[in-house]
Amino acid sequence: MISFIDEEQNSGPDLVKDTKSIFSDSGLLSKANNFEFRAEQQQMAVEVAKALSKNQHLIIEAGTGVGKSLAYLIPGILYAVSNNKKAVISTHTINLQEQLTEKDLPMLKEILPLDFSFAMLKGRSNYLCTRRLQRARQQATNLLTSSEIEELKRITDWSSKTVDGSLSDFEIMPDPKVWDLVCSERGLCSSKICGHNSDFSKMGQTCFYQRARSRILGADLLVLNHSLFFSLLDDNGIDDDDKIDEGVLFNNDFVILDEAHNVGQVASKHMGMSVSSGQVRFNLQRLWNPKTSKGLLGLLRSGKATRLVEDAQDAMEQFFEELEVACDELNETKFTTKFNNGKRTVWKELRVRCAELIGDSLTLPLQRVREALLQVREDTDDSDTAHELAEFNRRIGELREAVLMFLSQASKDHVYWVEKSGKANTILSLNAAPIDVAVNLRRRLFRCSSPIILTSATLALSDLHSIKQSSRPKAKLNKPLEYFAGQIGADGVKAVQVGSPFDYEKQMKLFIVGKMPDPRDPKFRDALIGQIRNFIKISDGGAFVLFTNFKLMLDIADKLESFFIEQEIECLVQGAGVPRSIMLERFKRDERSVLFGTDSFWQGVDVPGNALRNVIITRLPFMVPDHPLVEAQIEAIEAREGNAFMEFSLPVAVLKFRQGVGRLIRTKSDNGIVVVLDNRVLTKRYGDIFLHSLPICPKEVV
Repeated sequence: MISFIDEEQNSGPDLVKDTKSIFSDSGLLSKANNFEFRAEQQQMAVEVAKALSKNQHLIIEAGTGVGKSLAYLIPGILYAVSNNKKAVISTHTINLQEQLTEKDLPMLKEILPLDFSFAMLKGRSNYLCTRRLQRARQQATNLLTSSEIEELKRITDWSSKTVDGSLSDFEIMPDPKVWDLVCSERGLCSSKICGHNSDFSKMGQTCFYQRARSRILGADLLVLNHSLFFSLLDDNGIDDDDKIDEGVLFNNDFVILDEAHNVGQVASKHMGMSVSSGQVRFNLQRLWNPKTSKGLLGLLRSGKATRLVEDAQDAMEQFFEELEVACDELNETKFTTKFNNGKRTVWKELRVRCAELIGDSLTLPLQRVREALLQVREDTDDSDTAHELAEFNRRIGELREAVLMFLSQASKDHVYWVEKSGKANTILSLNAAPIDVAVNLRRRLFRCSSPIILTSATLALSDLHSIKQSSRPKAKLNKPLEYFAGQIGADGVKAVQVGSPFDYEKQMKLFIVGKMPDPRDPKFRDALIGQIRNFIKISDGGAFVLFTNFKLMLDIADKLESFFIEQEIECLVQGAGVPRSIMLERFKRDERSVLFGTDSFWQGVDVPGNALRNVIITRLPFMVPDHPLVEAQIEAIEAREGNAFMEFSLPVAVLKFRQGVGRLIRTKSDNGIVVVLDNRVLTKRYGDIFLHSLPICPKEVV
């Protein structure tokens, strides 16, 4: 009998012992379908168990095929249940979330002799609040246009059929304007207003979010994505009613971050600030839209407040028009003095270094709206209306603070930029992000008392000291996982590498085309076309062709169109109007198809079996420092006389290179080739860093 069944506190040696036993040849896991003992999986599980039992943080790289998810789920479940803690499991991709909640965890409920519960954690705005729906229906004629009323009716019909009341249950997504009226909001859908003991509940009504919240608070294990994790971390947790004293998102929790190579990038986005013209316009028009004469303030017949909202909308439109003009002028100055041989380029993200790029014509009108909302709230006798006014006051206050932050640029450790988005790039947003996210993560994550486990198949780098640097200081990278740890503020955290059970020497062969021109040579494009054609013939399709430049990818795809027609091979090209998920399904079904992809296809894509037998790397994935955040990070390294190439550009490229190559071998029965069409792996001193980062396998220079 496994000892954890009888142990009251399963920690320390018992947790490690029980975990090792479960993963043994004849352990509990052997009851699972398709079980195969993997020493690497057992090793990883034991390391996770040790970290949890000692209440320590851990970074662990586990090669492809180890079975990482079970290796952290099993010790995590044992530790959570026996110690009355909550396990928070965060992933980067939807695919892995679905694997955990639909496959791995249900299987473990069948074979583990202890009772545990799990739930998927979604952002609250994903859920319908039935109390808000009821109220929206009562106010529909004053708040919504005729087409929006029809959409509200559709949501109402759906609410009587849905299982969990979340957006994922829709076949066709609802209109965002209408959904915003009925989804759960922090100030409008609390446990006091909509929860189990509320007056609303006593009337026999059920709020989908509060029902989900009860499941979440009662679950031993939660699964969510990195984006939501860092958003909640920034909001100090999920539960409005409890202050977090000892924990990360909940009191008494611990965290496991899978696909951890993306943590720094996602955290940077959520620890910064962003406010768009669309956000400001949307919230003001929810209060009062002069074009439709609809809005909350129209319902309340507050003439003064509606006039102030109209003034704020006019100020908003003028502010963002002036911002675009100022950015166009800044872009023209930047590129005529420094870049592109004096040719002006169209900007999408533009760094702003000067405080008060334009005059502040927006924050005062927004403040006047807030003051008017406070007055209207004092005058109303309806508690629901008062809550709604308070929520709008909070939203507009946050938007106003974000605009002030951008215009003042008071935080010198942040980078600031303006970004275009939406159809025809008509939406402008103000953005700020910390240049060094490690400082924030060190404080918010790694100084807390709860264990934090980070894992991925690609975290490690070879020692960069192998390249001699005469003129600049060497990158301080003595251990393979030290770079990753430093990037996320986990300096000093225990780091472990676990190998892959795959036999790469038999399963994979690496071809390097040495006769290729340098990627900066004009002849490179034509050479690329010829070599892609050649290696696709060799594998008879079944290839991922990975690019670093979207425009070049489309150009090459166009030039090879006749070749693919002649070979009767379907070429799936990213950005050609087919969603990524559908492209992948078509690729898997047709074993001769070829897929051309850029950034998102270098990682997080799993195609086991014969469908993928050739991965072609067209160019080493060095990041172009054209994004303001990347530019600022490079400048910060150079400001302290560091080597930006060695400390930033090269490590990022090597890790992405490993990710790309890692698409090929996903199971023990997979076989195939990797083709590198960038000869810098042979001609540059740093080339060996890329090659040594790969599993040992046969190599051939052609």
